[in-house]
Amino acid sequence: MRIAVSGSIATDHLMTFPGRFSDQLVADQLHTVSLSFLVDNLDVRRGGVAPNICFGMGQLGLRPILVGAAGEDFDEYRGWLDRHGVDTGSVRISDHLHTARFVCTTDSDHNQIGSFYTGAMSEARLIEIQHVADRVGGLDLLLIGADDPEAMLRHTEECRTRGIPFAADFSQQIARMEGDDIRTLLEGATYLFSNEYEKGLIEAKTGWTDAEILSRVGHRITTLGKNGARVEKMGHPTIEVGCAQEEAKADPTGVGDAFRAGFLAGLSWGVSLERAAQVGCMLATLVIETVGTQEYTLARHHFLERFTKAYGHDAAVEVQAHLPA
Repeated sequence: MRIAVSGSIATDHLMTFPGRFSDQLVADQLHTVSLSFLVDNLDVRRGGVAPNICFGMGQLGLRPILVGAAGEDFDEYRGWLDRHGVDTGSVRISDHLHTARFVCTTDSDHNQIGSFYTGAMSEARLIEIQHVADRVGGLDLLLIGADDPEAMLRHTEECRTRGIPFAADFSQQIARMEGDDIRTLLEGATYLFSNEYEKGLIEAKTGWTDAEILSRVGHRITTLGKNGARVEKMGHPTIEVGCAQEEAKADPTGVGDAFRAGFLAGLSWGVSLERAAQVGCMLATLVIETVGTQEYTLARHHFLERFTKAYGHDAAVEVQAHLPA
């Protein structure tokens, strides 16, 4: 399968302040705050939902197509993704905006002051999906992840018009979207991804019941945190898959993206939906054990050993045939 993933491309700039923000605030001067914090550490991490998903698929031996907008400062990030199996040829480079970034300072009490710069992400709405499809010889599936809202709507409408199967994955953008937009984005999706909280929010904002939403999409995949994932299809038994046991819990950021990467890899391999969900859960477990969304490595023997323990010998044998050496 030729699978493309559209969504935000960003970097995170994370700093730590050894004191407390509250100690620097003067109660009767809050209307005119002017502060500068001398920080101890700066951690720059690669991020954005689309690169996170593509990186995971690359770790599993696929070559996903990244679709999104970045700035001229994207060269180093592009090199990293290229080395890890991602096709970056369809990334739009802005000639005047920087790549989106999140800048955040955390104090000793774990309070945070952060800013998100949208930057080049706003130009994702200018990307024509047909041009992407023509470049790679056609698309079997486009996952439309959290991005510039106008880009998400445009990509969805284009997929419907051109008959390109798509997966709807609103994630962080669902909070700012109204019911009409959410209804537009999910109608006719081959796959609808969300976590359990987002699932309830989708139903509340659209006014549609669980059954009504399920009748409008091919499959509904809901991640359940430590309890794994659920896959539903109208008229078929529900599939529920548990998580592999964690060896540690370092950082939950990017776990949902890793699940999607594993699930899409399973689809590409042609295994069952249950097996695809198991691969997604296994990859998500690797990510939660690592600080950073793209800092984990997939060692084939270790992956299979843990996969066998979690899901059984037969499941591991089926997946083994598809894993890269």
